[in-house]
Amino acid sequence: MFDLMILAPIGAVAALAYAFILSRRVMAQSEGTDLMKKIAASIRSGANAYLKRQYKGVSVFFVIMGVVLVALVFAGLVNVFVPVAFVVGGFFSGLSGFLGMRIATNANARTANAAQHSLNSGLKVAFSAGAVMGFTVVGLGMLETSLWYYFLRFYYSALPVDQQAQMIASAMVTFGMGASAMALFARVGGGIFTKAADVGADLVGKVEAGIPEDDPRNPAVIADNVGDNVGDVAGMGADLYESYSGARLSAAALAVSAGFGFTGMALPMALAAIGIFASIIGSFFVKTNEDASQKQLLSALRRGTYIAGALVAIGAFALIYFTLGMDYIGLYGAIISGLVAGILIGYFTEYYTSDTYKPTQKLAGTSVTGPATVIISGLSLGMISTFIPVIIVSVSVIISFYVSGGAADYNAGLFGIALSAVGMLSTLGITLATDAYGPVADNAGGIAEMAGLGEEVRDRTDALDSLGNTTAATGKGFAIGSAALTALALIASYIDQVKLISPDYNFDLSIMNPPVLIGTFIGGMLPFVFAAFTMESVGTAAQSVVKEVRRQFKEIPGLMEGTAEPDYASCVDLCTKSAQKEMVPPAILAVVAPLVVGLILGVKGVTGMLAGSTVTGFALAVMMSNAGGAWDNAKKHIEAGNLGGKGSENHKAAVVGDTVGDPFKDTSGPAINILIKLLSIVSIVLAAVVVNFGLIK
Repeated sequence: MFDLMILAPIGAVAALAYAFILSRRVMAQSEGTDLMKKIAASIRSGANAYLKRQYKGVSVFFVIMGVVLVALVFAGLVNVFVPVAFVVGGFFSGLSGFLGMRIATNANARTANAAQHSLNSGLKVAFSAGAVMGFTVVGLGMLETSLWYYFLRFYYSALPVDQQAQMIASAMVTFGMGASAMALFARVGGGIFTKAADVGADLVGKVEAGIPEDDPRNPAVIADNVGDNVGDVAGMGADLYESYSGARLSAAALAVSAGFGFTGMALPMALAAIGIFASIIGSFFVKTNEDASQKQLLSALRRGTYIAGALVAIGAFALIYFTLGMDYIGLYGAIISGLVAGILIGYFTEYYTSDTYKPTQKLAGTSVTGPATVIISGLSLGMISTFIPVIIVSVSVIISFYVSGGAADYNAGLFGIALSAVGMLSTLGITLATDAYGPVADNAGGIAEMAGLGEEVRDRTDALDSLGNTTAATGKGFAIGSAALTALALIASYIDQVKLISPDYNFDLSIMNPPVLIGTFIGGMLPFVFAAFTMESVGTAAQSVVKEVRRQFKEIPGLMEGTAEPDYASCVDLCTKSAQKEMVPPAILAVVAPLVVGLILGVKGVTGMLAGSTVTGFALAVMMSNAGGAWDNAKKHIEAGNLGGKGSENHKAAVVGDTVGDPFKDTSGPAINILIKLLSIVSIVLAAVVVNFGLIK
């Protein structure tokens, strides 16, 4: 029989080759004038310096955790490959973010220069750079999985086939811890950096000094542009690498538990490979006309993702039909439910965050009564926006469970839920391209402003940037939705792992069982504490930037007149130091919580904790991301000439709302989806510790 798993390395090679071709195409474009090249070089230098310092700091954590995991191996409490996989997963996750950031910092000036020719030219360069990020993430994710699978297949080759599948699946589901840990550091650290710079630049520059966004006189403007890359590109790349890997590995493990063996284990990998080729085809359809409206620009990006989704739907049917037959066609229904859920979550996220729709327009209108009403209305919008995504995910879960045969075979139903998460992420190559394109367009606008390009260029980059705010919000909604489905699959994998360690373990997961109930309360609280840590970190870091910008405005003669140049490097350095210091407590919380809860409340308490954190984490992440996106686009709506335009009192009120929304949408909200998965993966890795040493059995 045809080995489905071979599609994984084939897909990996195709994705990485396409990313390489696109990167060459981007690099072939001109960076523009000498001043544009100088500005781009400063942004690139700051981003590289930040990542270098971050990776040094994170390596200390990885060494310490590696030693702990090795000790657990010798104690017989974790799989012998976990320490190596922890390091390898972290490396690949960090590498995907680094490569994406590298192309983004090379594409920003090229996008600004291309926008001098036409809107479509700017869109093509920015989207191509985003696609490099997208296909690098899926390519490296499939490559790592392929390497581990074939190595473990060789290592366990002496075992019977069924036992081989069980051992490989059990080992690989624990391998996501390194990728999750790196993703959390990258998302939180990058998010703190970018929002500290953004808040500092906006509060002192736009609100206090009354100068335009990205004005070269603002000392924090380079740090702001650096932050777009280290947070929204490098951080996001590591984040979605982890999501992509976690969904496929948990689905593979549950396939074996459901009795599908190697064929079932290969299904999520083959589906992801189909998604890669579908995304490549879909990317050719992203183009627009000059003077396109925001709705037309959105349609241009949607066209590519919808075509990719349709191709996956066709390919998935053939995949199930020719491998398992019509008896298991319900699994196809699970895939489609995940795919449709992802599209719907993206659409409704766009509805609540784009200024082409009423919610954000109404939010912009509240600026007439000042910043307080902008903040109140933004919070309200974010809260109400959780309703539809929760319903969508709930419907997808119940459909996936029952069409996969969950009524007759519980494990088959769980496999269906996991497969729906893979379906949702199958088009990640192009979905992430539309997301990563945003920071490139944002940087392009900043460079156009600082380099003094024509008004028509700034109009084009503003249009691309506003679109990027919406696609970024859509991408975050997509990532959070997939995280919820993946987290459910990981909870099931955790229970399976405990059963493998202790087949006779007595599971009583009734909500009225005290350890489960207490664990649920603790889990429900964790996303709020995590969000508090990250929000406070942004506030602390932003204060230092605000003080530095004020100092330079006051002490550097000629700065406000434009005859002197600000000290950009000091703001970049402040943000870097603050981010490195402030990202540690949230990361420790995510790693320590499952162990502490497990040692006190046992397996039942951990299961409750995972359920509680998934429920509240999903809703809180959606609320924060959508509120932040809406605040940002409400400001952009006014800047486009509505309600008084730039510099008006309405605009100043909207800037305050946007400042509050910055850490919501770019630091705390996106990082919560990593938190809920990292809690699950750490729990899986440490399952034997909890089974053997938990106080409550």
